[in-house]
Amino acid sequence: MADHQEQEELSLYLLVVLARAYNSVMLHSTRSIQSHGLNTTEFGVLDVLYHKGSQPLQKIGEKVLISSGNITYVVDKLQKKNLLVRRASSEDRRVIYAELTPEGRELFETIFPDHQKKMDAAFGGLTEEEKKQASALLRKMGITAQNRLHR
Repeated sequence: MADHQEQEELSLYLLVVLARAYNSVMLHSTRSIQSHGLNTTEFGVLDVLYHKGSQPLQKIGEKVLISSGNITYVVDKLQKKNLLVRRASSEDRRVIYAELTPEGRELFETIFPDHQKKMDAAFGGLTEEEKKQASALLRKMGITAQNRLHR
């Protein structure tokens, strides 16, 4: 019985450690992104479009984990900043794509290297091998947690 209780306590401890680590790393990320006049969602949209090319709005929302209503709001803001444009699909007029403007591409190419350096510094306490191990373990943990939601 003590083993089961220890396992539960260890799981709760892991949750606290994970949450604190996440908060600390995200603070680095948020500060980096905000220093360029963007919020994290706007940066996420630009990141998806830069690395994946033109995308349907729905797919962008899925990739940056925001609702369809919020993606419309974020895309509106980025369009007003002339960082992206909307384009109707040639196959299905109900589908709207977003793509970076030349200004959006230039901005992202300017800010991404700095952001990448700041994230590297935030994870500076880990070796390359530890980063790989942490990534694999966190991915496994996330997949397991997601699968158990459906039970």
